[in-house]
Amino acid sequence: MAIELPPNLIELERSAWAEIQAGTLTVPTALAVHEALAAFTAESGQSRFDVEMALKKRVRHPEPEAA
Repeated sequence: MAIELPPNLIELERSAWAEIQAGTLTVPTALAVHEALAAFTAESGQSRFDVEMALKKRVRHPEPEAA
């Protein structure tokens, strides 16, 4: 089952990932991702683990775009 991730959650994770890679991750950035993830999983009823794994895969290991 594919998880439909909201754009705001994807953008927050992208920001956090960029900060992680730069070695500059801040508590406010991490907290924003955490809170958005918690809100989404509470609203959707989906497993937090499954959503977080799908989110990380989407941001950190994106599928190549079809030509």
